[in-house]
Amino acid sequence: QVQLVESGGGLVQPGGSLRLSCTASGSIFSIAVMGWYRQAPGKERELVARVTRTGNSDYADSVKGRFTISRDNAKNSVYLQMNSLKPEDTALYSCAANIGATMGWNYWGQGTQVTVTS
Repeated sequence: QVQLVESGGGLVQPGGSLRLSCTASGSIFSIAVMGWYRQAPGKERELVARVTRTGNSDYADSVKGRFTISRDNAKNSVYLQMNSLKPEDTALYSCAANIGATMGWNYWGQGTQVTVTS
């Protein structure tokens, strides 16, 4: 059984920063890709950023230059540093992982709420 647990969400003012963390636990041999999704009320879930085991990453256009994804393979963890936050970044942020799957995401975290408001 593999679990993903996120932390680091909260309430922040526009222009502020937050750092999200996600750690995978359980029977894990290797995590191919880890990523962050977000879903705001009334909107579809969107991919925010993802990073491969070798460190290759890509981002949604809406967060490029403001968010940075990183991972620590030894800790089975992925991080999302979010700077210059905007009210439109408000959403439930969820961690996802590809562990032993041919493609796609086969494990998800419960999510952590990020609210950007003055």
